[in-house]
Parts: sequence; C-alpha cells; structure tokens
Amino acid sequence: MENQTSGSDILLLEGLKVTPQSSIPAFVLLLLIYIFIMLSNISLVVLITLQRGLHQPMFLLFCNMGANDALGATAIIPRLLSDIFTPSSQRYIQHSSCVLQAFCAHVHASAAHTVLIIMAFDRYVAVCNPLRYQTIMTNRMVVGLSVSAWGVVLLMVLLLLGLSVRLSRCREFVSNPFCDNASLYKLSCENVLINNVYGLVYTVVLLGTSLGSITVTYLRIAVACLTNQSRSKNSRALQTCATHLVLYVIMFVSGSIIIFLHRFPDLSDHRKLASILFHVVPPAMNAIVYGLQIKAVREKISIVFTRKPVTDRQD
Repeated sequence: MENQTSGSDILLLEGLKVTPQSSIPAFVLLLLIYIFIMLSNISLVVLITLQRGLHQPMFLLFCNMGANDALGATAIIPRLLSDIFTPSSQRYIQHSSCVLQAFCAHVHASAAHTVLIIMAFDRYVAVCNPLRYQTIMTNRMVVGLSVSAWGVVLLMVLLLLGLSVRLSRCREFVSNPFCDNASLYKLSCENVLINNVYGLVYTVVLLGTSLGSITVTYLRIAVACLTNQSRSKNSRALQTCATHLVLYVIMFVSGSIIIFLHRFPDLSDHRKLASILFHVVPPAMNAIVYGLQIKAVREKISIVFTRKPVTDRQD
C-alpha cells in the first residue's frame, strides 16, 4: 500500500495470517507457548539467582540465555496474539513501536549466538583445563564475557536499525508478521544498497564467528575426551556439551532457513512462518533442556517443590 504522505508515523502491519476457523486454536496455542516460555525461563533465572549452590559460571550463563529468550518471546508473541482477532485492515502500529519491536527481535536473535559462544568457551575450559577452571572462570570473567556478548550485539543492532531509520518513508505497509530490519527499510523508496551491504556483513560476521568458534571449541573438546582415559569424566563432559551443541544446531538451522528462504520470493509465507518459529521454538526448548537435563538444577527444583532431593542412579 503506497502512502501519499511521506513519513507517516502510523504503519499497517500484516500480522499473522490465519483463517477465521483457525484463529481460536492459533490464539490458544500461541498463548500457551508464551506462558510456558515465560514461566520456564523466568523460573530458571529466579532459581539460579536464589540458590547459592547454583552460583557457578555455567549456571550464571544460563541466566543470560533465559533472559534473552524471555525478551525474544515478549517482543513477538503478544503482538501476534493481539493481531489474530484484529481485522487485517486495522492492524496499525506506531513507527516507533515498530522500530522497538525490530530492535528487540534482532537483539534476541543475535544475543542467542554470542551467549552460546561464551557458554561453549566455559565448557572448553571445564573439559580441557579442569584444574584451572576456578581461576579462569571467575565471577569477574563471567560478568566480563556476559557484558561483551550483549554489548557487541547492541552496537551491531543499533547500527543495523540506524541505517534503516534514517531513510525517508514512502510506504505504510509492513509485509511481515512482525517488524524487523528488512521490513523497515522496505518502507523507503530510496536506495538501500548500504542497508543490504551492512545487513550481509552483519549476517556473515555473526554467523561466521558463531559457527567457527563453536566448531573449533567442540573439536578441541572432542580431542580432549578422546585422549582422556577417564570414562566417567568423558561421559559427563560429552553429556553437557551434547546438550549445548544440540540447542545450537537447532537455533543455527532455524535461523539459516530464514536467510535461505529470503532468496525465494515465492516462498515468502514459509519464510514468515519460519521467522515466527525462530522466536518460539528455541526459547521453549532451552529452558527444558537446560533446566531438566542438568542434575544440579533438577535437584534444586526437587528441593523447592518437594523438599526432597532427587537421587539419580549412577551409571
């Protein structure tokens, strides 16, 4: 939809496309998923914060992931829920609100990579330098790594969106279920070459650094496990690392699918669905995997709710 008055502050958001028959099931499903994401991630963060026994680098890094997942879900799902029962011709959004939603969405997607990178570094030190783990992964180091992970992302996203916000607008229609950088600069009729170039550099640097560091880290962990004669230590190390690696693969593949589908305009509906799933599936799975498959967290949950610790059978 073209706008005759350039720079209007009111935009029309495409939102989530659902048929009248599927609107109620879609609403209920999204609402339940959102409630689960928020309860599971916030509970995990609160539990780690309150239980001193969990004030360890690995668990403190989980707080970063839980907070990021809650941010990503909150940026996307509530707006989708409100749009389900709103006629497509009345899904208005302020430009400033659109920019804020895009900012939160890109911070969530990018921070997921940087946080997983420092979590991989933590596992590398724990497996490859266990005797020096306490001296390397100090509270100061954990705070420094966390600040770096978020700081780099904030700077990259601010520059990404700054290049789009500077453009004049000649359109009002956001052709996406939610606002992101691409939908923002597509509102302009100006030359967006700089936006495309920086967006490509942004994606290559983020995904390349993420994939490269994760690959190198886990190759070195695998070598350390192969040369270590202790089967019990290797089993515990591989179990923890496998959990982290599976979640990374899920996140990386789901993000790559979105990028891949951008190259095929005919599959725009599939890309839009994939972009929603990226902000829904990994946040829902992270808390389950980290919270329920880690013995220390299971024990704390058991103590809180039953006052009895979990007694795991030793293999």
